[in-house]
Amino acid sequence: MRAKYCRESRVIQTSRVFQQDVNSHNTLFGGRLMSDIDQVASITAIRHCRTDCVTASTDSVDFLYPIRTTDAVCLESYVTWAGSSSMEVFVKVIAEELKSGECKLAATALLTFVAVDEDKRPTRVPQVIPETEEERKLNKTAPERARLRKARKEKSKELSAFFTTNILGMESVLS
Repeated sequence: MRAKYCRESRVIQTSRVFQQDVNSHNTLFGGRLMSDIDQVASITAIRHCRTDCVTASTDSVDFLYPIRTTDAVCLESYVTWAGSSSMEVFVKVIAEELKSGECKLAATALLTFVAVDEDKRPTRVPQVIPETEEERKLNKTAPERARLRKARKEKSKELSAFFTTNILGMESVLS
């Protein structure tokens, strides 16, 4: 399986922000942006390995600058690093004030996807070849993020052993 350049998985999506997309602060709903992030990241993952993929985790979403109705929002994503069946996808969100043309980094996100075969079992993915300074930085620092992700997942599994599936006050409704 040949390694692939980050650019081969790149997705760029630009859209307007309308009144129905904003919260009471007149800025883009965080949940709406997170949905868009997951969509472009999933396309990126499939472009990289050309097979079905599942979102394993949204590792981080950092909201850095508010996005307003006067802005266009541009999401750029690409695979930064690959394990044997998993891929780390970086998403950069740029807000462009349409009248002035001023651009600001509005958010960044890192997600992990796992490639799956027809039987929904993990399958091998191509390795990644970074070219730009940004791609090289993300690629070089990815193994440490992967280590932290694995540790966080283990802690989450430990904590989940204490959770119940009972919903307070819903016992009679669910019976």
